[in-house]
Parts: sequence; structure tokens; C-alpha cells
Amino acid sequence: MPAADTAPKAPGMLRGFLEGVGLLFRGFRAWGSTPRAMLIGLVPGLITSLVFGAAIITLLMNLDHLVSWITGFADDWDELWRTVIQIAVGIGIIGAAALVAVYTFTVVTLTIGAPFFEHISRAVDDRISPVTEAPEVPMLRGILRGVGEAIAVLALTVLIGLGLFLLGLIPIAGSVTAAVIGAFTGGWFLALELTATAFERRGIRFGARRRMLGQRRSVTLGFGVAAFVLFLVPLGAVATMPAAVAGATLLARRTLGEPTRATE
Repeated sequence: MPAADTAPKAPGMLRGFLEGVGLLFRGFRAWGSTPRAMLIGLVPGLITSLVFGAAIITLLMNLDHLVSWITGFADDWDELWRTVIQIAVGIGIIGAAALVAVYTFTVVTLTIGAPFFEHISRAVDDRISPVTEAPEVPMLRGILRGVGEAIAVLALTVLIGLGLFLLGLIPIAGSVTAAVIGAFTGGWFLALELTATAFERRGIRFGARRRMLGQRRSVTLGFGVAAFVLFLVPLGAVATMPAAVAGATLLARRTLGEPTRATE
């Protein structure tokens, strides 16, 4: 692992954000270099999407009943204001559910497809410059540690989702603000999770990974927010996941001061 003083200087917020977006889209280029691995990388997302798709459809089918139950206190209000609060609650529910669902989808898909995504990430490293890998952790220990970390972050995600739901109850301004905060929060958690494969291969654990990504926050957020938005598109998460893992490997290399192009 490079020493802290060899890492690149953190860019400005806008430049770093755009650089992070670029790293994600550079991840899509991996389709040209490892098409078979990228194609296989779609399979875990397809499996997970069946379960999450059913859950989302169930939520949407019952959204009216859920909104009516939550806004029962407004039954005697003027129709205009009752409608406004019901719309705000509906948007809040969808926004909070999206934040939790995107992160959970990512964790489950990465767990199911761990060998495939490890292959994609290693292929990106090998194409640029191979790295010294840390001693391999026993599979069961690695899975248990990863699940424990994911549950801890998921609990935080749920709490943030609840806060965004409450914020979304403020008509218009609250909904817009909640959407922006949700995208940036979701983007941060996505980047944290997607880079796990590359960082773990170098022996860098969760705490250190979080601190290092925080030192390049603008780049991390650019990558994560772009991924979060693509994951919200129907079937976007399935199509984006392999490229996101490839891009996350570039993000890890960028964070550690390693070259991100074969010519560097």
C-alpha cells in the first residue's frame, strides 16, 4: 500500500466530482477487454433483481394504502392540503425505499457474485499494473466480516432513509432537498461498498477504506452519485454492476496513488 504522502493531491470539488463520474464510465470500457467476465457479471444482478423487483412492485401496489394510513391525521383537512401532504408522504416513502434498496441490492449482488466481480476487478488491475496482494482471508471469515460491515452500514442507511422521509414531508423544498441528500448519501455508501473488492485484495479493511475514500471525497462522490443514479433506472443496476466494479477498482487505485492507465 502506498504511503499517504505518495497519494495524489485531492482535486477541487467540481473537478474531483467529474473525475469520479469519469472513472465510472471508464469502467464500462471493461466490456471491450473482458467481455466474457463482464457478461457473467450480469448474472448475479439478474438473480437479485427478481427478488427486489417483486418487493418494489409490492410496495408500489400498496403505496396508496400505506400513504392513507400514515396521513390518517389529515382526513379532516382541506382537500388541497390533504392531497399535498399525501403526495409528499408518497415521495418520501419512495425516496427512502430507493436509498435502502440500492445499497441492499449492491451488497446482496456483490455477495452472490463475489468470484465473478473479483475476476473483473483483478483483470482491471492486471491490465494497468498488477498489485501485491495481501494473504487470502479464509472464505467463511471474509464473508462473515463483510456481512457484519454491511449490516452496520445498512442500519445507518435505514436511519438516514427515515430522516429523508421526514424531510420529504415538507412540500416541494423538502422533497427536492431529500432527493439531493439521498443521492449523495447513497452514492457515498455505494462507493464504499463497490470498492471493497479492490481494497480487500490489498489487505485494506473497512475503517481504512472509509478514511482513504474520505480524503478524496469529491472523486468518491462523483463516482458514487453517478452509479446511484444509474442504479435507479429500471434494470440499470443489473447492467451497471459489472462496470461499477471495474470503475470502483480504478477509484481504489486513484485513491491509493496507483496509476489508473497502463501508460502512466
